[in-house]
Amino acid sequence: AKSIVASGLARRCLFQVSYAIGLPDPLSIFVDTYGTGTKSDAEILEIVKSKFNFRPGMMAKNLDLRRGGNKRYQKTAAYGHFGRDDADFTWEKVVKLA
Repeated sequence: AKSIVASGLARRCLFQVSYAIGLPDPLSIFVDTYGTGTKSDAEILEIVKSKFNFRPGMMAKNLDLRRGGNKRYQKTAAYGHFGRDDADFTWEKVVKLA
């Protein structure tokens, strides 16, 4: 959602991904821009799917989640793990979509 808004594809966005244990690909990926999108929600979803690999192993690799061990995640115990400007929080990096 952050990348969709930062790329100017929408002013507001809900992004959902659902998984099942043992399956490499998500069961569903959903985008709702609440009518604020510059393209249809379906078009934005296709753009996002072309830029991100949603398989869990690939997300861990692309976000470098195994770097630094558990100490990296101890920082998330205080003040949460979203909306923070910290180099260790690789999931906060905006990916240019448009």
